[in-house]
Amino acid sequence: MAGRLTDLALRPAYHKGQDDIAQEFYLPCMEKAIRYDRAVGFFNSTAFIIAWPSLKEFVRRGGTIRVLCSPALTPADIEALDEGYVARTEEAAGSRLRDEVRAMLNNPFLSKPTRVLASLVASGTLSLKVVFVGTRSEPKHRRLFHDKLGIFRDAGGDAVVFKGSMNETWAGLSADGNIESVDVFVTGISEREDERIREEIAYFEALWNGEYPSVAVREFPQVAREQLISAADPTNWPSLVDEICSEMEALTTISADRRKDPRVPRPHQSLALSEWMKRGRKGILEHATGSGKTFTALCAMRDALQRGETPVVLVPTELLLKQWEDEIKSTFQDLNLHVLLCGGGNTTWRDDRLLGPWTSKSDTPRLVLATSPTAAAEDFLRAVRQGDHLFLVADEVHSLGSPEHRKVLQLKTGARLGLSATPRRARDPVGTDAIMQYFGGIVPPPFTLKDAIAAGTLTPYMYFPHTVRLTDQEQEEWNRLSTDISRLYAQRGSMKAAPDIDSRIDLLLIKRARIAKRAAGKKDVAIDVLRANYHLGQRWIVYCESRTQLNEILQALRNIGLDAGEYHSKMTGDREQTLRRFEINGGILVSIRCLDEGVDIPSVSHALILASSKNPREFIQRRGRVLRRASNKPLAFVHDAIVVPSALGQNEPGSAIVEGELARAVEFGRSAENPSAITDLELIAQRFGLDLGRLSEEGVEDRE
Repeated sequence: MAGRLTDLALRPAYHKGQDDIAQEFYLPCMEKAIRYDRAVGFFNSTAFIIAWPSLKEFVRRGGTIRVLCSPALTPADIEALDEGYVARTEEAAGSRLRDEVRAMLNNPFLSKPTRVLASLVASGTLSLKVVFVGTRSEPKHRRLFHDKLGIFRDAGGDAVVFKGSMNETWAGLSADGNIESVDVFVTGISEREDERIREEIAYFEALWNGEYPSVAVREFPQVAREQLISAADPTNWPSLVDEICSEMEALTTISADRRKDPRVPRPHQSLALSEWMKRGRKGILEHATGSGKTFTALCAMRDALQRGETPVVLVPTELLLKQWEDEIKSTFQDLNLHVLLCGGGNTTWRDDRLLGPWTSKSDTPRLVLATSPTAAAEDFLRAVRQGDHLFLVADEVHSLGSPEHRKVLQLKTGARLGLSATPRRARDPVGTDAIMQYFGGIVPPPFTLKDAIAAGTLTPYMYFPHTVRLTDQEQEEWNRLSTDISRLYAQRGSMKAAPDIDSRIDLLLIKRARIAKRAAGKKDVAIDVLRANYHLGQRWIVYCESRTQLNEILQALRNIGLDAGEYHSKMTGDREQTLRRFEINGGILVSIRCLDEGVDIPSVSHALILASSKNPREFIQRRGRVLRRASNKPLAFVHDAIVVPSALGQNEPGSAIVEGELARAVEFGRSAENPSAITDLELIAQRFGLDLGRLSEEGVEDRE
């Protein structure tokens, strides 16, 4: 007999950060329950819904689980729902869910949990239904995406209900991850609490039975169910559960953190560290923006410090230097670690000749934290006492492939760890090869954007491209520069070619790229998109190309009554106060490049990208800013200004604009929740005779 839920000493609320929600609340309830009803956000959260240590016993005593999940709906889906075309939306959602199941099964981090889930569905232990919600739904039900509901019931009929922001994802239940909280209601505490429990149970039953007004509840789509059940393993699933439990237990032994309620590595971080060690502690982690690369590196650094090694950490910017300093001092406060800062105005390493002694073999725990430009300087490289006792960590490791920073790769060290969402330098094979040779290549498997979304580490998103036409004057200038570029390329291989022909081509390419980046029509797109889509309380970032464009957009938005603010490195106001105010109140923040690396605002839910870039790294960083997980943020929305020529004929000079713009857009669109994004891009490509498939794999380096 599992006992009764009322035997548990449960508190009225749990807050992650001060409480261990999994150990203190979730797992004890699963150990007592014989029935669990859950309304989650998206289907991929379902893979983590099982309290693994309790699962086999829960099934043995005949426990059952019912799950309501919500598909990601495009605006067209919602419009169809509101017009009564539920079947059309069901069909589209079914195909999407089938693809999601397939992706989860192929994901090295989700494969085992998904196969266990499939076995539970096949055996009848777990039942799934899908809720379709339109814009005209009752407000209470629209909270299904946000205010998650869970109901535990035991054999005696007692119940525990919880509501709040918690997800049964790794980020939701682990100490490392999002700040989550739940309110808890237990049978027999008071009449008011019993009434609340009865109300929530009735609410869930009404949803499950399709009796709640203004929503459509359907069985899990057959095409997705068939894909899921095909992976069921009715005989061996208990062994998979044991493997998952062992892997989760192992995570607690390799944490960088030694504080109370320490952060522990997530499954993909643990796997990456294990593979890196198997490769002789050398390699590059190709992990998506927002997936916790810094904490993974901190775990490796604690291990290195315990080995008596001296970590040398390189970062590309002064902003990241400060962020890493804070992380290092917070994480290693138990070690009395001595940190030497180099760069960003810190010169004592040079003035007092500290770098040599600091990087010598020593029993005192020491660490060097430097910016890449400083580390590439001759006096830095001469001063370092090189050898196997040094552990080199390079954040945004792609930056070390540039001609200016490549000198760092002369350093002789022991272990080496590179971090980047995009370690390969676009159309720079020399720089890319130098990085790969020095660090020992990519540590498999990469942790992609889709992996991060499926694992609950990043937020699913919608992508909406908006076309911007060049003015006649802009088109004329583009065509003139394109003609000049073509003429110089034709001369390039001849004996009469000028010695500076490559630099002249580069200059013309930069001038041409600026036409698309600063296209006048972007202002009108910004006004149209924000006027149609912005609602009070939302948090938007508008990425601009330059201060001039930023000021134009700010004034245009204020002219239509939108209270937009600015954020950039040269602003006159208090930047930190601006971010705090934005986090609390929401609004529109108009920014330039300083948000590309290092600044995180997890609550941002919408982005409008006006700064055209063909550099994959830049637009991947921008997208990553918007996809950070946050409470009450089930979806993110990315709007993108795509510049196209005023002329529409094929093979005209303007086609180069479309090729560069689509290379960026396809990267956004292929990972989005709305397939219509790719359809829109295909229509643009067809008008210019371009192969969208080739663009999606190639990418274009921005020469500026």
